Amino acid sequence: MFLHKIALAAAFCLPFAAFADELGDDGLHKPTWLRETFKDLREDLAEANAEGKRLLITVEQRGCIYCTQMHEEVYPDPEIDALIRDSYFVVQLNLFGDVEVTDLDGTVLSEKDMAMRWGVMFTPTLIFLPEEVAEGQTAAQAAVATMPGAFGKGTTRALLTWVRDHGYADGENFQKYLAEQINAQN
Repeated sequence: MFLHKIALAAAFCLPFAAFADELGDDGLHKPTWLRETFKDLREDLAEANAEGKRLLITVEQRGCIYCTQMHEEVYPDPEIDALIRDSYFVVQLNLFGDVEVTDLDGTVLSEKDMAMRWGVMFTPTLIFLPEEVAEGQTAAQAAVATMPGAFGKGTTRALLTWVRDHGYADGENFQKYLAEQINAQN
C-alpha cells in the first residue's frame, strides 16, 4: 500500500515536472528562450535590435523560490511564453556569479559586482532596456522598467506588453495601465 501511494504521487508529479525548465550547472533555470551570450550588453543590445526585439536582463540566484515560481507558474503560460519568444532577447545574470559582464558604459565586472553596481537586491529582477542608450549610461540608468520580485501572470503579461509597446514613452504610468487591463478583463 505504501509503495502504491509513492507510485501514485510520482505519477501525479510527472506532468508538472515536464513543464519546469532545466537547471544549469549554476543552479539557475534555463528556459529555451534564454540567450547564451558573452554578456557584453552592448553586443546583446545590438543583437536584440537586429532581431527587432527588446533586451531584457533577468537576475536570478540558485535556490530562489521566487525564481522557481516564475519559471514554473508564470513563464510557461502560453501567452507569456509567446510574448517573451516574439519580443524579447533575454540574458540571465547570476546574483552571486563570477562570469564577467560588460555594462553598456564599457565597465567590466563579475555578475555579482555588476548586480551590486546596479543596486539589484532581490531575485528575480527583470531589467528592461530601450533600443537606444545614451553614451556612458549603465544598464540600470538606461532601464525603462525594472521589476524586482515575482509577480503573477496578469502583472507579468501586462509589463511585457507595456514595455514592448513603449507605454513608458508617452509617460503612461504602468500601474494605471495594469488597472485598465484588469478592468477590461472584468
